[in-house]
Amino acid sequence: MSITNSEVSQKLYIETYGCQMNVSDSEVVASVLKDKGYIITEDINEADVILVNTCSIRENAEQRIWGRLDVFKQIKKKKPELTIGVIGCMAERLKEKLLEEEKTVDIVVGPDAYRDLPHLLETAETGQRGVNVILSKEETYGDISPVRLDKNRISAFVSIMRGCNNMCSYCIVPYVRGAERSRNPESILKEIEDLFNTGYKEVTLIGQNVDSYIWESEKENLPAGKQGETMKFAQLLEKTAKINPQLRIRFSTSHPKDMSDDVLYTMAMYSNICNYIHLPAQSGSTKVLTEMKRGYTREYYIDRINAIKRILPDSAISSDIMTGFPGETEEDHQETLSLMEFVNYDFSYMFKYSERPKTYAARHLKDDISEGTKSRRLTEIINLQTKLSEKSKKADLGRVFEVLVEGISKKSSEHFFGRNSQNKVVVFPKNNYNIGDYVFVEITECTSATLIGVLVK
Repeated sequence: MSITNSEVSQKLYIETYGCQMNVSDSEVVASVLKDKGYIITEDINEADVILVNTCSIRENAEQRIWGRLDVFKQIKKKKPELTIGVIGCMAERLKEKLLEEEKTVDIVVGPDAYRDLPHLLETAETGQRGVNVILSKEETYGDISPVRLDKNRISAFVSIMRGCNNMCSYCIVPYVRGAERSRNPESILKEIEDLFNTGYKEVTLIGQNVDSYIWESEKENLPAGKQGETMKFAQLLEKTAKINPQLRIRFSTSHPKDMSDDVLYTMAMYSNICNYIHLPAQSGSTKVLTEMKRGYTREYYIDRINAIKRILPDSAISSDIMTGFPGETEEDHQETLSLMEFVNYDFSYMFKYSERPKTYAARHLKDDISEGTKSRRLTEIINLQTKLSEKSKKADLGRVFEVLVEGISKKSSEHFFGRNSQNKVVVFPKNNYNIGDYVFVEITECTSATLIGVLVK
């Protein structure tokens, strides 16, 4: 039976794993189903529908999902009418396995088919299994106003594009999220304006590769002979910054081969665009980068780092570092360590290479680095990054930063935490301030992960 807003609502529980794009997608899903009368719940035990939004970027991410499905299976034994759905990247990659091996899974839905969820849930109610994993060349969900699932109502992710065209040899994203397509800038700016008007103080523009954002206006709606307008990421970033100077702007993720000086100069022009860039290197070796099909060399990456330090001298820089890629030698590993020291990363996401089925690397490159060697190299990378993070935090002692209050510190109910423009976590006394306020904090102490300070006028 079809569910409408006038009928008794079912309760929907969404569990999200993986990247910021998945967080954003879960908010789109919540919006699609809320419009059909579903009520979002944070209590899994009262849910009529459980959806788990999945990640396939690494094997351990998928293993976590299999473990969660075992938990859902036990819940369903007590509540047979419960509907369980797997959505997102893992649904796209493992649809046959999910349908064959997980009999408790009622629906399997890929990242481009969320508009079809109401119909698929109706199908599941009849005892049939609902499946839609068709990838789209046009879908951006640009007309959907996401239901914000965050608890602090201060910071929000805004998706500006979907998919990826880079085809890095180790990466499964293009296979599970499809080709790159950019969202209409008008819908992006309207969403951000609405967020600011409802009290949000910070937005993060997200996409698999935000630097390649490009929007071309429809030529068929223009007078004869007139050219359509093109908007690139630097222009979108500037328009976003102009919405209101009290709205902080962040973005992620940047690809080194597409990081332009135009973006850096735009950041330098507007104080509300945060001084923080996540620029994944993956490796410090040109040989390995070539095998990874990253589209740049060590020297080119260093050129981009030098540009950041020249144009945005106060910017923090973070990275993704992969170790143990096929064919990586000890010399290649040492080049990664030396690159980390050269850049002086504030923090990094570090991990061992794990072969993903159907990627170029899985089909053409032998996973020839032993687990022992991968683990040892990863430990060396983590240890170095800990030292670099500590060095970065110590350099901030005595400085005063403007901090957006985001919540109560985990260690003390008398302290707040927030982040500065450089994306560093700062802990400080609450005094009479509130979540969502901007405060100035002088840094007096630090750990390798956190800045600690006192409030100043």
